[in-house]
Amino acid sequence: MSGVNSAADRQRIDKWLWHARLVRTRTAAATLVAAGVRLNGRRIAAASQPVRLGDVLTLALDRSVRVVRVEGFSERRGDAAAARTLYRDMTTSSGTKACTLAGVARKVSAPIRPID
Repeated sequence: MSGVNSAADRQRIDKWLWHARLVRTRTAAATLVAAGVRLNGRRIAAASQPVRLGDVLTLALDRSVRVVRVEGFSERRGDAAAARTLYRDMTTSSGTKACTLAGVARKVSAPIRPID
């Protein structure tokens, strides 16, 4: 199949997120997309939306925001090492620690001790 829109150059976003091991299940991937994922800066809500090589995804995962660029596709879900070859993490190292869903950096404070 040759052509601009062949199946080899695109994949459903829910399937790609699952293959890249950014989520545990395909259902979780669809839920994440429905909650709001940005594809090249535009919010999408359909799990069937195709992603292509070079697309940039912004995801809210584990109370942090991750920005990844699509580097490849897979026909099936492989191990973690194979999954890491499917994307390039563009989130800065300080951004992963300081960025939350609200976009506000939080400081860890000392635990509150009860008054005797």
